[in-house]
Amino acid sequence: MHRIQDPDYAERVRASFARQRAMVLIGARMPVIEPGYTEIHLPHAPEITQQHGYIHGGVVGMIADSAAGFAASTLTGAETAVLTVEYKLNLLAPAEGQLLIAEGSVVRYGRTLIVTRAEVFAVHHGRKSPCALMQQTIIALHGKQEHPR
Repeated sequence: MHRIQDPDYAERVRASFARQRAMVLIGARMPVIEPGYTEIHLPHAPEITQQHGYIHGGVVGMIADSAAGFAASTLTGAETAVLTVEYKLNLLAPAEGQLLIAEGSVVRYGRTLIVTRAEVFAVHHGRKSPCALMQQTIIALHGKQEHPR
């Protein structure tokens, strides 16, 4: 069980996601926000595919990074920003389907470093199958707020 520092975390995370122009660009949405966990859903679109018709691996990395980063943000105080320090992404299978779901979660929450993970699933004809696995390190920047847009 994770300790919540900001009772308004869901509204703060939702507003932060709305300011992330990259997610708007690719058509992603974040329908699930819980303490230490978020989901990003990305519908298939021709504009985000590579030459074989699969969703591009860079886009898979984008939603994995953001889902896990926002999972970390659900546990921080309101006056703390988070940034990715590093991540390792394994592409397990082509991102083929009508929808990708990136499930981000916190593995270990520390004052300065937060370890997270994300699993990305492709939903193809109602069947959910893993296509990527990521582990990530996040840095918590206390006293720093996001840049307003």
